[in-house]
Amino acid sequence: MNAVDLSRLQFATTTSFHFLFVLLTLGLVTLVTIMQTRHTIGGKPELRRMTRFWGKLYVINYALGIATGIVMEFQFGLNWTGVSAVAGDIFGAPLAIETLVAFFLESTFLGLWIFGWDRMNKWLHLTLIWLVAITAYASAFWIMVANSFLQNPAGTRREGNVLRLTDFGALLSNPTLRAALPHVLFAALLAGGMFVVGVSAYHFIKRTTEVEFFRRSMRLGVLAAAIAAPFVMFYGFNQFELVRSVQPAKFGDGVPPELLQAWTARFGPGDYAPASWTGWPLGLMIAAGSFLLMVIWATAPLLFRNWLFRVNWLRPVLYLMVAGTPVPFVVAIFGWLAREGGRQPWVIYGELLTRDAVAGLPASQVLVSYVGFTALFATLAVADWVLLSRIARRGPEPGRPAVDNERPHTLVLSGV
Repeated sequence: MNAVDLSRLQFATTTSFHFLFVLLTLGLVTLVTIMQTRHTIGGKPELRRMTRFWGKLYVINYALGIATGIVMEFQFGLNWTGVSAVAGDIFGAPLAIETLVAFFLESTFLGLWIFGWDRMNKWLHLTLIWLVAITAYASAFWIMVANSFLQNPAGTRREGNVLRLTDFGALLSNPTLRAALPHVLFAALLAGGMFVVGVSAYHFIKRTTEVEFFRRSMRLGVLAAAIAAPFVMFYGFNQFELVRSVQPAKFGDGVPPELLQAWTARFGPGDYAPASWTGWPLGLMIAAGSFLLMVIWATAPLLFRNWLFRVNWLRPVLYLMVAGTPVPFVVAIFGWLAREGGRQPWVIYGELLTRDAVAGLPASQVLVSYVGFTALFATLAVADWVLLSRIARRGPEPGRPAVDNERPHTLVLSGV
């Protein structure tokens, strides 16, 4: 493999790892915000316990996900210097804003929320988790702005070998952004909902004594997944015609002759069609997503009158729920492979070829960095899995939760 192939493989590997963290983070923060809002308004202790338990899982995943995001930033400087040279001012702006939002605002609000339990007014504390959720969604927005620019460089013009931003509004209203952003956000909600459903189902399989706790959790998770799944499908299929208009070769239709002639004149002769393998992740995503939608809507009625928890012959459904926990994450990776792989051989579609974006490093050095980054990301992923599974199996803390106006005498470092 040459330096281009290794650089692509490294970015695909690290981004896939990071995307898994992001999905669960966005999905869980939404559900935790709903739980705490209901608790603050209604004052039910069980909802407080739910907020703290699922909030603890969210914080762990967020912390390790931040670590993967920081490492990813180094790749643009190490492996993809061509992107900075051609479109650094455009591509770097949304990434810089996302860094300010994610690493400063979101982390600050989250830290105050973690250590603010029983130390501040309940409405102020609720405001903090809402701010965490809002900044998390804002972070996703700016990342998708940058990615959509790569898919369709709207609002730009070429000056020599450099792209200049001519219309910031066009960058923010990029058609590929409007189509892809809700698809990603609802996919994250689906992943978060299925995670809550899977953990809750596991405890019912183990015949937990926390029946009310996990019954409420499962209801919320199923509701979130049932709402999100059809929107994921809708916004996914809604992108097809748009993609055909801005990336006509993506679905295997071939490059239109007039476009091929223009590209050949600018960049020289070459194969400008995406690799043939990009069709299978798209097909698998559609098939698995459709199956997941049917399963969710088929199992949702079983929560009526608590049939799922009371009828013994329905217990296999609980095992199905546990097995379905990773499905949204796998489907999301398939979708990402289809979106990014189908853009090749371009980094910036129609403007910058992948071969021209890669830094001039020897393949041996790229291989070393690939092995190092992969080992680091795999370690973080395993650590995340071990911590999440350990706390999820342990379940919520027993005993009566503290009242909002009680102030503990010792500092609880976990915060959640």
